[in-house]
Amino acid sequence: MDRPVVACVLAGGIGSRLYPASRGDRPKQFLEFGGTRSLLSRTVDRTAFADERYVLTRESFVDAVHDRAPEAGLLVEPAGRDTGPALVYAAWRLRERFDREPVLLSLPSDHHVDDDAVFVARLERAAEIAAETGGLVTLGVEPTRPATGYGYLVPADGGDALGGTDYDAVERFTEKPDREEARRLRESGAYWNAGIFAWTPTALLREARDSPLAGLVDALEAGEPERGFDAIDAVSVDYAIMERASDVFVTPLPVAWDDLGTWDAVGRTRSNRDADATNDRVAGGILSVDATDNVVAAPDRHVSLLEVEELIVAAYDDRILVAPRESSQRVREVVELLRDRDGF
Repeated sequence: MDRPVVACVLAGGIGSRLYPASRGDRPKQFLEFGGTRSLLSRTVDRTAFADERYVLTRESFVDAVHDRAPEAGLLVEPAGRDTGPALVYAAWRLRERFDREPVLLSLPSDHHVDDDAVFVARLERAAEIAAETGGLVTLGVEPTRPATGYGYLVPADGGDALGGTDYDAVERFTEKPDREEARRLRESGAYWNAGIFAWTPTALLREARDSPLAGLVDALEAGEPERGFDAIDAVSVDYAIMERASDVFVTPLPVAWDDLGTWDAVGRTRSNRDADATNDRVAGGILSVDATDNVVAAPDRHVSLLEVEELIVAAYDDRILVAPRESSQRVREVVELLRDRDGF
């Protein structure tokens, strides 16, 4: 491809659903979860093929990002407003840094993939599709279960065209369906929306001008990013742009993938099964007596489980969380209450 490929890794969030491991001063992208390298470090390493790499983050995380990804450039968003404003800001900033317009690969810093080589090949292909079509490209993962915590996208041809072209137009997005709808979507050939995108800055800014982020684009082009962020509400890029855009395409990501946003997901992908292979141990020690399918994350502690199943037991610092595993998505509700009472 005759234009530069630039990777932009998003690392400005907190990850409240992974409380208490993730806190205001210790967001999830800096956690290691059983390894010796942070989630952010691993993600930046996966983008080594790109001509340039950047991490998009907030001012308070700059030093921590530099420590974990010194090889990447830094983009600091004026304020935290979710992925929509963040990615529009990144496109505006990065477009002006190159003589020839780049293709941007935008990806979160907190995902699990089981085959880095295939992942890289699909990112490179997504960049080519973005250059060929001039549209917005998203990578879709074939669902392995009727998950209710992920967004889904439906290919225009039900996935049939992918065998010939390896990409298809997106007919519609569905955000976090109930279990019955998730099962139906899975059976109909829909993909999980992995939140990994490829586009040129021109393509994204074009679509953003006809979206709730139009005021931000105007302010950016006037050289007033702070004013633009002050004038908008937090909104995801899916809701603000992707679900409204006309030229959106999906290409498959054929790897085992998970969004490490909940304790349930961390238990599935980052754990070491305990001695009798019945519980997911993320950190700490376990004694298990007739206890199954629990997630235990308790560094420097020992947890005894007796006749319980499908629980989350997470203990970090002076905080302990105990919850049903199926309620992983609701942990953020605990965090919101704590923010109001005694801090997060």
